[in-house]
Amino acid sequence: MGFDNRLFDDLARVASGALSAFSGVREEAEARLREQFERILGHMDLVTRDEFEAVQAVAVRAREAQEALEARLQAIEAQLARRGGRAAAAKDASGTATPESPAE
Repeated sequence: MGFDNRLFDDLARVASGALSAFSGVREEAEARLREQFERILGHMDLVTRDEFEAVQAVAVRAREAQEALEARLQAIEAQLARRGGRAAAAKDASGTATPESPAE
């Protein structure tokens, strides 16, 4: 029985050593892969998260400004259309141009 125990102890030590060796190989492989990925990504022309978020914020502000200008333009166009309608009505009634509208 003593022989069986020593055999199992030896096998357990060998297995433990093999597992730790495989663990070391695995860690080394992961480190090499990580280095390769970092090197490949370093050569690519990628933006950082901070740069992306900064450009995104600029785009959002530009979109908001564009929408505000569109709303302002629509209001001005509506105002001009109302003035044009009043001027046409006044011209039709009197037959002459009014001060609100230029003479045609």
